[in-house]
Amino acid sequence: MNHLFTPYKIKGLELKNRIIMPPMCQYSVEKKDGIATDWHYLHYVNRAIGGASFIMIEMTDVEPDGRITDYDLGLWSDEQIAPLARIVEACHHYGAKVGIQIAHAGRKAEDAEVPVAPSAIPFDENSKTPRALSIDEVKEMVEKFRKAVQRAVKAGVDAIEIHGAHGYLIHQFHSPLTNKREDEYGKDPSKFGREIVEAAKAEIPENMPLIMRISAKEYVEEGYGINESIKFAKDYQAAGVDMFDVSSGGEGPIGAGGRPGTHAGYQVPLARDIKKALDVPVIAVGRLDDSILANAVIGNGDADLVAVGRGMLRNPHWALEAAATLKKETTVPKQYADGFRR
Repeated sequence: MNHLFTPYKIKGLELKNRIIMPPMCQYSVEKKDGIATDWHYLHYVNRAIGGASFIMIEMTDVEPDGRITDYDLGLWSDEQIAPLARIVEACHHYGAKVGIQIAHAGRKAEDAEVPVAPSAIPFDENSKTPRALSIDEVKEMVEKFRKAVQRAVKAGVDAIEIHGAHGYLIHQFHSPLTNKREDEYGKDPSKFGREIVEAAKAEIPENMPLIMRISAKEYVEEGYGINESIKFAKDYQAAGVDMFDVSSGGEGPIGAGGRPGTHAGYQVPLARDIKKALDVPVIAVGRLDDSILANAVIGNGDADLVAVGRGMLRNPHWALEAAATLKKETTVPKQYADGFRR
């Protein structure tokens, strides 16, 4: 039976355990140039030392106006490659593989003078009204994703994650709440995301897995649910997605459609449903900081990998602590051996 410390392989990505550090924005690019800093280096490498098998670098944007804030990472310039490569190399040295989440915030780009979106619908009453992208601009955006993926590959990452969740640009296209277009990108809401997936596949090595994060459920009135997300996930799978990172929400202020759960593991059923419907590997996320619960998610077959966010923000050595709690074997840095000796 699999458990949290069972090795895992998908295509050419071989992981020593099932524990992922998920992408969590640090808002720490003080020069506002999208270039990773010493903070990012220390932040990610510490989690590699702490036993996580797979580090997912935070939302990294394809153009300056694609950032949530001007303090986010970017991959729109070759100057941004080397600092990321430094992080990847160090994480590899300490036994972790590295992915990177490629994204565009769309209408949720707070610092863009005029954000862009599928349709000119603001996120809320306190947000700027975005400008609807033209068809030509949509196609140009696909190319921006392609070039960002190309740069990520040059930085040496082991996997690419396309961000199609949390109310950002790709999610905005496949959501009926934000996509009111009457052209081909409105009639076929997953077309934009599929074109990005296809562009990414053309840029990555054949043995590199392509992951996509999706919001499997929306939490606003008339938002979509699991049946709809299964449908568009199948479209993305057919386009080349190898694994889904299953989250939820982020599309707008919470309304009458249901408040997202706050209990431990509240998104695990969504991951399980996607896994079953598509027969595809999935990552479970959301309040899985308890190692016993995280272990059960793997043991019960609900997901293939578990992402631990808040837990790793609090404790860079969460994975080592989990091994001690679960009495599972793992490699502890010799410098820390006394702290984990039974």
